[in-house]
Amino acid sequence: MPVRIPDNLPAAEVLESENIFVMSETRAANQDIRPMRVLILNLMPNKIETETQLLRLLGNTPLQVGVDLLRIHDKASRHTSIDHMNNFYRDFEEVRHNNYDGLIITGAPLGQVEFEDVSYWDHIREIIDWSQRHVTSVLFLCWAAHAGLFHLYGLNRTVLEKKRSGVYNHKRTSEHFPLLRGFDDEFFAPHSRFAEMSLTQLRQHPDLQVLAESDQAGAYLVLSKNNRNLFVMGHPEYHKSTLNDEYHRDLAAGLAPQIPQNYYPGDDAAKPPVARWHSHGSLLISNWLNYYVYQLTPYDLSDMTAITPWESKHS
Repeated sequence: MPVRIPDNLPAAEVLESENIFVMSETRAANQDIRPMRVLILNLMPNKIETETQLLRLLGNTPLQVGVDLLRIHDKASRHTSIDHMNNFYRDFEEVRHNNYDGLIITGAPLGQVEFEDVSYWDHIREIIDWSQRHVTSVLFLCWAAHAGLFHLYGLNRTVLEKKRSGVYNHKRTSEHFPLLRGFDDEFFAPHSRFAEMSLTQLRQHPDLQVLAESDQAGAYLVLSKNNRNLFVMGHPEYHKSTLNDEYHRDLAAGLAPQIPQNYYPGDDAAKPPVARWHSHGSLLISNWLNYYVYQLTPYDLSDMTAITPWESKHS
């Protein structure tokens, strides 16, 4: 089934060239099917690149997914045209009274900034609080995962001396969660961040459960026990070239970055990188959409009280 996107969204051409099943809103409006409604709060600098990465994953499921794109403010973006933002993105006031099946909050290049010093921190908190009443399930990625854990559960991160960048091996901590169905015992996922959450604090928190972790990169998948919030510490949505692009961007900026670990053959940045996480990323998003969104969300989105906890519905 397709992911439904706005007419003329630039990502459509790229996705269609990769045989990702996407459908314009005009075409989808003629089908008598209720699609899942997913809101994406895109905090990344390059909006179009991130849109394409996320839509690539959302389009690889058997569900029709309608997507709304949300911006955190209406200030001009250095990497995305104002026309694109005005044509395809909504402001929070436009969606405040809506309910959604799912919300994805992306990462942001703010790993070395204290949360309270982020210019839009109050707005982020407002949207997170809103999501707990208006969204069936929320997927937090990278910086957003740290921000969500801090705001909702009072857990703070530790800023690292050097950026954690590379592709790392992970292992499941349990076999009995729907989110992990089809996962191998070990799998790879990319990370690109300046901070890390304490595994000990995450394991000890009564409202959280760590589902996957890495000896090198720490916690990866953390799920709230009410199944409403999924925190992903890495970037399963990244394209094969994204870490390479970030590395060369930082080199050009004179930041002397370390070579992303376990990414280039022989750690030689002159060689084309190897992608080892795409199948995992697709399965992760597919399982999230199926078990934590589609299986739980009410048919009538105006009635969020109809959400049935996973344990009782599938026990």
